[in-house]
Amino acid sequence: MAKLKEGIKAPAFSATAHCGEKISLKSFLGKKNVVLYFYPKDNTPGCTVEACGFAKANKKIENQDTVVIGVSPDSTASHNKFIDKFKLPFILISDEDKAVCKAYGVWAKKKLYGREYMGVLRQTFVIGKKGNIEKIYETVKPDGHAEEVLEFIKTLG
Repeated sequence: MAKLKEGIKAPAFSATAHCGEKISLKSFLGKKNVVLYFYPKDNTPGCTVEACGFAKANKKIENQDTVVIGVSPDSTASHNKFIDKFKLPFILISDEDKAVCKAYGVWAKKKLYGREYMGVLRQTFVIGKKGNIEKIYETVKPDGHAEEVLEFIKTLG
C-alpha cells in the first residue's frame, strides 16, 4: 500500500468503539476535525502517557471543533478497563482485525531486542472537516504529544 501523505483524502473507516457503537469517519465530515491516534496496547507505559495527555488536553481540543479517537487492536473490554482506570473522555476504537491500522499504514514490521514482529506504529493523523489529512505525526513521543497536536489544530480555524 502507498504511504499516506498530508493533503490527500483520509481512508474511510467504520469500526466498533469501546461503547459498542460503530464509529465511522464519515459521521464527522463537515462537522469536526478528527485526531486519529494509533497506539500499540492499552495499559502499557507509553500508551498510558499518551492517552492521559490527550485526556488532559481534551477540553481544549474539543473547543477547536475536534474529536479525539484512539485506535489499537485491543478488545472493547480492554478499552473499557483502560477508559475506567484513567478516566479517558474520548472514543477508543477496537481494531481487532487491524483493518483501520492497515488502511492508515501503521500495521507494520517492528523490531525489539533483535526480534521482528508485526505491530502498531505509534502515529497520529489530523483529519480536517473535509476529510483530508492535514497533518501526520510519524514519530510520536508520548509525553507532550497531545499539546503538540493541540497547537497544530489551533491553526486549522
